Amino acid sequence: MTEKKYGVFSLPVIVAALGYFVDIYDLLLFTIVKKPSMLAVGATDATMLSDSTRVINWQMVGLLLGGILWGVLGDKKGRLKVLFGSIILYSMANFATGFVQTVNQYAICRFIGGLGLAGELGAGITLVSELLPKNKRGLGTSMVAGIGLSGAIFAYLTFQYTNDWRLCYKIGGGLGIALLLLRVSVAESGMFKEVKAQEVTRGNFFMLFNNGPRLKKYVCAILIGLPTWYVIGILVNQSDRFGKAMFGSTTIDSGRAIMFAYAAIAVGDMFVGFVSQYFKSRKKALLLYYLLCIVSLILFFSGYNRSDASMYTISALLGFSTGFWAIFITMGAEQFGTNLRATAATTIPNMVRGALPLINILFLDVFQKSWGWPLVKSGIVTGVVVMGIALVAYYFTEDTYHKDLNYVES
Repeated sequence: MTEKKYGVFSLPVIVAALGYFVDIYDLLLFTIVKKPSMLAVGATDATMLSDSTRVINWQMVGLLLGGILWGVLGDKKGRLKVLFGSIILYSMANFATGFVQTVNQYAICRFIGGLGLAGELGAGITLVSELLPKNKRGLGTSMVAGIGLSGAIFAYLTFQYTNDWRLCYKIGGGLGIALLLLRVSVAESGMFKEVKAQEVTRGNFFMLFNNGPRLKKYVCAILIGLPTWYVIGILVNQSDRFGKAMFGSTTIDSGRAIMFAYAAIAVGDMFVGFVSQYFKSRKKALLLYYLLCIVSLILFFSGYNRSDASMYTISALLGFSTGFWAIFITMGAEQFGTNLRATAATTIPNMVRGALPLINILFLDVFQKSWGWPLVKSGIVTGVVVMGIALVAYYFTEDTYHKDLNYVES
């Protein structure tokens, strides 16, 4: 029987895009409602930085551990089962977050939410990559990321309209349940069905480490994504503090900066698929975005950035320049065989997200607290380190544009 052919606007792609939309809504909601929600659970202006950092770090640790859990299950049990399980878990966590009363309860709920959210994107990208023909993979995953990333805009507007952070979390839980109903009509990957029938090891996380060339591919696949969370987690998330340090502004809204950044990221991610198609190369498209990111970073710390308007504008430029999330994850999925693909594609983006606490340690604990550097110097040097690591990893990463995905790892 001939396997059904899927297009860029087919149901699996649309549902994967909506899944990522809910994922990003939930992932970024804390950053958007950070101040009122933290004050409501007992934080003070004096403890805001440490308490909010603890909550976001726990969420990121949940993403890191959940990426491993769901990735392994995705290769062992199937892409769709992971999508169902992850949606149920993060929907429950979101409802619970709407009722928290202490910082510790907040951190626990976001940790569980992170565990659930970790399964959504990797399984969705894996499914789309395996269902679409080779010449449409980049466009399909770009559509998933472009539509999905607009979930940050929706989260910002939802909070602006309701002005109730608890209700925003409950809405996120409701969106997850609605998404679960849509998932019922989506088909499992044919490649996974073929591998399931074979006598091969599936979803063995340690296979990513027991082979030198495979380990190199995996590490590089993670490191090329680091600039995204340095930009969002450090610069845009703390744009209010940078604005105050650089030009004395006390009126910058970091939630608004995130909204502008993610609107631009969504546009960048929609565009990157066409750039990849034009160059017939994933790497050339990624390099172009890296160069745009470096220019945007220079503008962020330059004399041009001296007003609230310029901060929001540069946040958008930074967002567009890091709109390579779709190609980055697609490259991760394309580098590994069907029996390890979900494990790789699900863990890779969550390893990048889970690296944010490490970047925060460098930026905050080492440079500022231990070495006594000012905020701006710490931000610049952290950026140089992150971009340097990413460029080295980029050099050693293979171009997967023409790669056939129907094979297994041994």
